[in-house]
Amino acid sequence: MTENKYNLRSRSRSPLKLQRERRNSAPKRPSTAFQSSAYSDSGTGNLSPIQASPLLTQPDTFAPQIRNRTPSPSKEKQRSPVSEKKRHFADVEAQHLPSELPANTSKTPTEYTIPTRTKFLYLAGWFALNLSLTIYNKAILHDFHYPWLLTTLHATSLSVGCFALLLRGYFTLTTLTLRDNLYLTAFSLLFTFNIALSNLSLDAVSVPFHQIARSLCPVFTILIYRLYYSRTYSTPTYLSLVPIILGIALATYGDIYFTPLGFALTLLGVLLSSLKTVVSNRLMTGSLRLPALEILLRMSPLAASQSLILSYTTGELALFHRDLLARGYLTNAKVLALAGNGALAFALNISSFATNRLAGALTLTVAGNLKQCMTILVGVAVFKVRVTGWNGLGMGVASIGAAWYSKVELDARGRR
Repeated sequence: MTENKYNLRSRSRSPLKLQRERRNSAPKRPSTAFQSSAYSDSGTGNLSPIQASPLLTQPDTFAPQIRNRTPSPSKEKQRSPVSEKKRHFADVEAQHLPSELPANTSKTPTEYTIPTRTKFLYLAGWFALNLSLTIYNKAILHDFHYPWLLTTLHATSLSVGCFALLLRGYFTLTTLTLRDNLYLTAFSLLFTFNIALSNLSLDAVSVPFHQIARSLCPVFTILIYRLYYSRTYSTPTYLSLVPIILGIALATYGDIYFTPLGFALTLLGVLLSSLKTVVSNRLMTGSLRLPALEILLRMSPLAASQSLILSYTTGELALFHRDLLARGYLTNAKVLALAGNGALAFALNISSFATNRLAGALTLTVAGNLKQCMTILVGVAVFKVRVTGWNGLGMGVASIGAAWYSKVELDARGRR
């Protein structure tokens, strides 16, 4: 009877109370503070003290048990249906969230994310350097009749300058694949052959026709973007290019003549020039996103060697060697003039690539058209070039078209 009473009494007690009584009735043993406060969740809803063992004296062994502990079924049952529903939706949301956001989720072209003031500053710097180098080259080539060697000098100066900036820590080299290096090699060939075709076509066409054809660079740039990159522009942008091209055609109008071969070479040169501008922009804003200085450093040695090879094949190198042996050909003044020309070309190339990245390929070709008008004005003032009324009218029309294009681009940036 006493045993039945004890059994009934024990059944009426809670398991936690029975557990506490058994622990108090057991003989006490010396234990550490860590053992007296360590409990494990057995997964049955009851908390039981961890059995004393040598492993428990090492906190590193016990820590994973605490971190990996899962809530017991009794605690799960205590959650209300509302909190369980909230937790379910939170888990679903977490499954749909990306682990890390992409670097650039916007499809807006880079030039529309640049402040207008910054673009105008870069364009003004590029404009001044380009115009200065054009006049400088004309003065140098008056005594230095080696255009391919002059191109070699420009590319060599660019290579040396970029390498010096690399050593100074202004940029670091990116690890490229074989395909990327081949792409840059092809770009250097495009850079060199663009100059070659321009020089070859000038022998078969007149300078006015060559300048009129070059004014079509914005049209070829739009076609390349449209056909290859599926990029479109607004209707006002297309319309604003009409007075620019028409104005350049009138500004450079003169004695026009060309041969069929010269016509084909000139148009091919315009295509390559537009393609070079677009490709250089994509190298800096596309998937590679290379810095302008790195592109120039990797491309300039190849362009210098290619220009030197062309100088040798055209006979320029032999003529230069003959003149070099003559006494008094390379004076100190001429050496300083060539060094200054190379330094200016170095600055222009860096400005050109930086402006291309910030302002866009199309804007750079439009600025190139305006540079032709400024070259004519400088030619009138410095070299006493004679112009007609039609030439003056063309410069005015081109200027109006450039102002219209600038307004259209500002409105487009505001909409985006």
